[in-house]
Formats: sequence, C-alpha cells, structure tokens
Amino acid sequence: MALDFMVIFEDNNFSALLEGLWVTVSMTFMALILSVVLGLFIGLGRMSKQKWISLLCSWYLAWFRGTPLLVQLMILYYGLAIGLQVNLSASVAGVLGLGMYSAAYVSEIVRGAIQSIDKGQMEAGRSLGMSHGKTMVKVILPQAVRRMLPPLCNEFIALTKNSSLLSVITVSELMRAGNLIVSNNFRYFEIYIGIAVLYFLVNYSISVGIGRLEHKLSVEGRRA
Repeated sequence: MALDFMVIFEDNNFSALLEGLWVTVSMTFMALILSVVLGLFIGLGRMSKQKWISLLCSWYLAWFRGTPLLVQLMILYYGLAIGLQVNLSASVAGVLGLGMYSAAYVSEIVRGAIQSIDKGQMEAGRSLGMSHGKTMVKVILPQAVRRMLPPLCNEFIALTKNSSLLSVITVSELMRAGNLIVSNNFRYFEIYIGIAVLYFLVNYSISVGIGRLEHKLSVEGRRA
C-alpha cells in the first residue's frame, strides 16, 4: 500500500485529531498546575525539620517514583471504582494521575534548586528581621525559580508525552483519537506520523516558551 498522507485530512480525520489534541493540552495543563503546587509542598516538606512531615513526603516520593504511571492510572480509574466504589470520571482520574505522578519529580527539582542556594542567603534574610517563611518566599524562592526552569521544562514535556497513556482509561485525547481513526482506515504510518508531529509542535512550543521565560528572568536577575 502506497503512502498517502492526505488521508490525515480526509473524512474529518484532522478535525478529530485536533479535538483530541485540545483534550491533551487542556488536561496536561491542569495536571501541570497540580504537579507544581503539590510538588512545591512535597519538596518543602522533604526539607522540614518535622520528621513526620519529611517521612510522609519521602513515602509519597518513593511510591510515585517506584510504580509505573500506567498502573497508577488503572488504580485510580478502575481500581477505586471496583474496590472502594469510588467512581472518578476518566478526566478527573487522568488529571489526578498525571499531576500526582509528575509532582514526585517536580518536588525533587524544587528541593534541589532550593538547596543549591547559598545558606548565607537565608542567614542574611534572618539577620534583617524576616521570619524563615518570609525569607524563603522573598529571598530563596525567586533565586531558586531560575534554576528550576530547565529541569521543569523537561518534566513538562515528559508530562505531555505521558498524557498519551490516558487513552487506556478511555480519555478521548490525541492518541485515542488516532487509534479510532486507524481502526477504520488501517493507515497506521500516516496517522501516527501526524500524531507525532502534533506532539512535537506542542512540546517545541513549551520548550521555546520556557526558554524565553528563563532568558527574561536571567536579564532581570542581572539588573537587580
């Protein structure tokens, strides 16, 4: 069978792929927000002087880094419904699964960036009369954010690619839309190449956007 990439634009195939892409982007964005917020708390919790908080955060980290995302999604969507009669919609289970999984990695990015800041910065803030929390917010975190951006960019791109696993819990995202098209026309190569291009465009946009933000923050940091 000769290759024919025009099949992507036949029978509303392209529209279906774009609808799937919108679901992918929107769910990934919501999961991204969850992962950043949760990752920040877990990262700070790992550095807490309260041993029970640090231990709890370490357990969270060990669980989500030590089990596959696919298994976590299956537990959230199918396992909770069957075992505990907790029925989450596919979208909610998908956002929670992606967000909690990614938060484990974001937390280590946060912790590493904060610990890379010279300890003298904290001491300087405290010597000016600021509390530990205020010094963290006003002095440490602004410097740490600039160091977090490159690894966060990699994590956000990985999160976008991991969203393809949502197809196994019936989320109508890009990969599932492509699979439905392929089941009708059997044009595997052309459709999956089209899907790959769409993923590439999204991830390239993320990379460029964060790169510009990193440059802007670096310029502002030199001016300060």
